[in-house]
Amino acid sequence: MRTASIARKTHETDIAVEVNLDGTGTYQVSTGIGFLDHMIEQFSRHSLIDVTCRIVGDLHVDQHHTVEDSAIALGQCIARALGDKAGIGRYGEAHSAMDEALARVVLDISGRPWLVWNVRFTQERLGEMDTELFEHWFQSIAQAAGITLHIEQLYGSNNHHIIEGVYKGFARAMRQAVERDPRKGGAVPSTKGILGAGSIEAGSGEAGSGEAGSGD
Repeated sequence: MRTASIARKTHETDIAVEVNLDGTGTYQVSTGIGFLDHMIEQFSRHSLIDVTCRIVGDLHVDQHHTVEDSAIALGQCIARALGDKAGIGRYGEAHSAMDEALARVVLDISGRPWLVWNVRFTQERLGEMDTELFEHWFQSIAQAAGITLHIEQLYGSNNHHIIEGVYKGFARAMRQAVERDPRKGGAVPSTKGILGAGSIEAGSGEAGSGEAGSGD
């Protein structure tokens, strides 16, 4: 089993996250932000990655630190559970339909963190969550896990449908990318023989920067 866990307490968040990449999509999520819980649960269920995520954050300030640290810790756990990434598919892509909305997610667990975000919202909040924070969540998880991540809203009008389609597409693309391919024979999927992983620490609640590998 490829598993990892992280626990950290700062002045901004008290967080504990666990993942099992070879799971069945079971989850226990509590962030204090109902809509964020719902999206992380969708990620777990559709990626088949088991996720435990518990956060007590400074929501009396705003949602920023809680949203950011949930993504950083989840990304770090994924990176640790992947180890040297031997035998994984590495690449993943998915089109995800949610009623009238259609999202496209394409990713590469490359060790070169990058986010391309082409998603538009027409309201400031979904439930109690600020919609501007969704881009930051994906930026943080891409940085922490070392993922090149392209997310595009092809069309759609309902904001809930749009972002739920994005999370489900991300989940399905991650499922492809982290699964082991028996034809690879345990080889790292890179001609360089190594895939680096971006690292990030959020002791201050700010997105830091780490050294990223240059594996192709």
